[in-house]
Amino acid sequence: MRSKIQLLLTGIISGVVAVAIYQKIAVAPTAVTPTYTTTASPQFTPTNYTASAKAVTLNNEDFIQAANKSIDGVVHVKNISTYKDKDASWLRNFYGIDEPSRVGTGSGVVVSPDGYIITNFHVIEDATDIEVTTNDNKRYNATLVGADAYTDIAVIKIEAEKKLPYIVFGDSETTQIGEWVLAVGNPYNLNSTVTAGIISAKSRDLNTNDDKNQFFLQTDAAVNRGNSGGALVNLKGELIGINTAITSLTGGFVGYSFAVPSNIARKVFEDLLEYGSVQKGLLGVQGAALNADVANRLEIGETEGFYISSVIDNMGAAKAGLQTEDIIKRVDGVRINKFSDLTGHLSSKRPGDKVVVEYVRDGVPKKTTITLKKTSRANFIGLELQNPEATELENLDLDYGIKITANNNRGLNRYGIEEGYFILEINKKKVETVDEITNYSYEDVDAILFMSPEGERVLIPFRY
Repeated sequence: MRSKIQLLLTGIISGVVAVAIYQKIAVAPTAVTPTYTTTASPQFTPTNYTASAKAVTLNNEDFIQAANKSIDGVVHVKNISTYKDKDASWLRNFYGIDEPSRVGTGSGVVVSPDGYIITNFHVIEDATDIEVTTNDNKRYNATLVGADAYTDIAVIKIEAEKKLPYIVFGDSETTQIGEWVLAVGNPYNLNSTVTAGIISAKSRDLNTNDDKNQFFLQTDAAVNRGNSGGALVNLKGELIGINTAITSLTGGFVGYSFAVPSNIARKVFEDLLEYGSVQKGLLGVQGAALNADVANRLEIGETEGFYISSVIDNMGAAKAGLQTEDIIKRVDGVRINKFSDLTGHLSSKRPGDKVVVEYVRDGVPKKTTITLKKTSRANFIGLELQNPEATELENLDLDYGIKITANNNRGLNRYGIEEGYFILEINKKKVETVDEITNYSYEDVDAILFMSPEGERVLIPFRY
């Protein structure tokens, strides 16, 4: 009996102790102060936010409407060209075998209801036949209206039985980094493909060592082979660029694509229709874009802008009073940070256009208005060239040609080509002004026809 009572007392005491410990550990309030309460709604305060009147509320309809407005205005372009193997041509001629054909494909943008189409120069380069297929699967033979290798823009035309759907031009100057865009084209022969992305950068220069247009809009909209010549449109369905290139280690899209801005494409299009060639308006200055390294070499404090190393006589900049060592900061309000900023803006201008130039001289900001003029000088394969005076052509009984003012090409020196000679033709095509030189790079030259001051003509081959 006593043992049972002892067990009972032990159980009661143990229970009391357990309850006391539980209340101490699990029930008693902690000393930690909560940083928020679950009943009150959290309050968010933007650190730096300004409402924009240009802000776009994005939804699916934005993409759908832009795609619907643009997809029928993009066409498939087929380039059929004859491939000539110089080593085998004589053998084919001997046996009467036709030269083999090559077929390349790309895209084009219909920009008028009567069938004018903008595409890339490299899409139709060396074409013997150009074939266009519209989005409703109708096929047309196209004619080449004109092309400009410098900007990589070409214009072709088809004759359709009805008015064609087309894409209206937008203003590429007003596009903004981060803005949504659609790329429309025919990658890998997949007709009418639409991809979406944003503008990643503007005035992008891919190769500072060449003389081609380097003023691209960069986007992350997926672009692949076959997209060249297609449309880059904004959410209004307006054309803001012609898709032209990608950078890739694999040959396929890796996140970067590049488009010629629509303002440049439109200007080239209008020039080719009106004049037959691109009209280039220049300031008349030479120099380089500033950065930290250039600024250190020049021992100046400015690291942004275009540093003028020389001013060309009788051009707009000289007449407006610009001088060597001036630094151009803005043109028409466009900030000049890279060389492509300057050349890109001027690529949308013509001779006779006026631009407002803001520059710095000895640390003092200044502003002037400059009238753009055609270039009268050029450098090409080591030759310094200029347009001759009318009397010089008359004295040589010439109707065309450009004059060599200096020869720094050792190979041409061996042929006796020197100052005073004229270039009459490149690849059997007449050369009438130095403007036309920008249509050629060294790799493009097969032969040049020169003429001496005494009237002797010399044809020099560059390819054998």
